[in-house]
Amino acid sequence: MIRNRPAVTRISDAVAGGLEKRILEGSLKPGDRLPSERDFSAELGVSRPTLREAIQKLISKGLLDTRHGGGTFVTDRLDAHFVDPWQEMLSGHPLLHSDLLEFRQMLESHAASLAAERATNVDIERLDTLYANLDSVYASNDVKACIDADVAFHQAIAEAAHNVLIGHMTASLMRVIHGHVSINLEHLHARPQRWNQLRSQHHAIWQAIREHQPETAARAARSHIEFVRQSMTDATKEVERRLSALRRQGEL
Repeated sequence: MIRNRPAVTRISDAVAGGLEKRILEGSLKPGDRLPSERDFSAELGVSRPTLREAIQKLISKGLLDTRHGGGTFVTDRLDAHFVDPWQEMLSGHPLLHSDLLEFRQMLESHAASLAAERATNVDIERLDTLYANLDSVYASNDVKACIDADVAFHQAIAEAAHNVLIGHMTASLMRVIHGHVSINLEHLHARPQRWNQLRSQHHAIWQAIREHQPETAARAARSHIEFVRQSMTDATKEVERRLSALRRQGEL
């Protein structure tokens, strides 16, 4: 009787699988450049031909892209097919904004709950650093820095949930609504009392996660997104009132 021999895993397949796992879990993010071939092969403990073969496998999947003379980069293939059409739809269908925020509330509250349950010491240290930076820039007048810090903080929570889909969906969603986040933060920044409310909400989410309180974290995240939803509604109405006033004066 002839028995089937177990399949032999090629070293390049194992290396490709390891790199793919890093991309899925967010250790390697869109736009990240891989180390040089010499350094990376030494880090992974494989030959340079083996590394080249592994990288070629991921290039064929569209996960990596080699630029002539510029190195090898992680692509945004996992996110782009979600982001591009939704950004276009948002511009033509304003009512979708409310649906997106409803989805964001569901996603981020669950992410916060899972992060409070699953976050490792490494995750907590990262969140501590990002929260400290967020709170620091919120005390400044640099709105762009606030936007970047805000997005980084929420993305770190999603990744601390240790669910690959939540991590990627959060990154994609933040890219879709980036323009609206910018408008909202600029609106709130001009209103110190509401700006301080926003800072307090971030503190509540961070504290609940680092104290491993899932229900409290989820509740804080839901309240935060509801506050954001109302603020964005107010900002939109304010813009429309301003445009209406300009139209009446014949300036538009």
